[in-house]
Amino acid sequence: MSPKELTYIEDALGHEKFLKTQCQEAITNLQDQELKTCVEQISQKHQQIFDNFINLV
Repeated sequence: MSPKELTYIEDALGHEKFLKTQCQEAITNLQDQELKTCVEQISQKHQQIFDNFINLV
């Protein structure tokens, strides 16, 4: 893997971590259970994407 490719993966990991963190914060503040469930699913998807990027390294 080239240094440039590694940099792209590191950036993607940072973005996915940020998005998961934002989802987790929203989950703690949401009152509507249906919306909360939706954001939990989005958070899980971001975790899966993060894990996929980790496996590339």
